[in-house]
Amino acid sequence: MNSDRKAAWSALKGWLAAILVIAGWAVAGAPAGAASFQPLEIVTKNGVQVFSVEMATTPEEKETGLMYRKELADGKGMLFDFNPEQEISMWMKNTYVSLDMIFIRADGRILRIAENTEPLSTKIISSRGPARAVLEVVAGTAQKYGIRPGDRVGHPLFGGK
Repeated sequence: MNSDRKAAWSALKGWLAAILVIAGWAVAGAPAGAASFQPLEIVTKNGVQVFSVEMATTPEEKETGLMYRKELADGKGMLFDFNPEQEISMWMKNTYVSLDMIFIRADGRILRIAENTEPLSTKIISSRGPARAVLEVVAGTAQKYGIRPGDRVGHPLFGGK
């Protein structure tokens, strides 16, 4: 290669490296979560409510959850699998959207609902008993649909749909 081609090739490699670094930052800043959504049903005295949930099963997914997201649509959520059933502690660190946290027993029954959680808080939110999973949905969902402790959740985690 002559010196002009070498200089051009070197400049091109520099630009490509910069683009890859910027692309890496963009991916790293994107919200974590599963690539696909699964249906989840909650049977209440008012009827069946269907949600589309992302699964948080790996330690990284459970640690990040819905952090850094600026919105969460009605009917969407994230389901955290903490198998085996155990006392669960959550928080709202780096979470901008107020949530309802629905703690679910291994048999699919709702144990507890922490409604209207405080965004960006490090206050611990406990299941207050053994739970298998936590469903996070936008704040006000439990009130809107009449979701209560004792209601049944239908999803494969609980041996159901």
